[in-house]
Amino acid sequence: ANLTASIIGNVFGFKAVKALRLEDMRIPVAYLKTFQGPATGVVVERERMDKFGRPFLGATVKPKLGLSGKNYGRVVYEGLKGGLDFLKDDENINSQPFMRWKERFLYSMEGVNRSIAATGEIKGHYMNVTAATMEDMYERAEFAKQLGTVIIMIDLVIGYTAIQTMGVWARKNDMILHLHR
Repeated sequence: ANLTASIIGNVFGFKAVKALRLEDMRIPVAYLKTFQGPATGVVVERERMDKFGRPFLGATVKPKLGLSGKNYGRVVYEGLKGGLDFLKDDENINSQPFMRWKERFLYSMEGVNRSIAATGEIKGHYMNVTAATMEDMYERAEFAKQLGTVIIMIDLVIGYTAIQTMGVWARKNDMILHLHR
């Protein structure tokens, strides 16, 4: 966060500069080594999903808004049973009056578990734990973990510190963390 603050806050904040565009930047190797990087990568995801030698096949549930939790779970089941390896929540799917997050998580995991039973393959669903506060994100992530999901997702719009904090949580809880633009 300090590097971002230095570049954006200081350089782009000069009143004497009317227009400025950052086109390239070199970051010292010593500085890069201070970052842990992702807790897991595609290799770990392949191991947990037991999928090798081919691309993952995934999709985002559409329509993303307007389905009840039960209908959303049905779409998850049908997509996974139909051959997808995983489905994921979209960025707009958080917790609306027509589909609260807990209901969506329950029905989505029911769909995952039914598709596993029907196909004999490991399947997954990326549950969006993005929320207004870190406490709410922790609650959602813990609930998703208790349901048996191996992966959660967050939206990048939550900000740098929240992204790093959820990364730490994912490491501690041996969960895969997907970041959505």
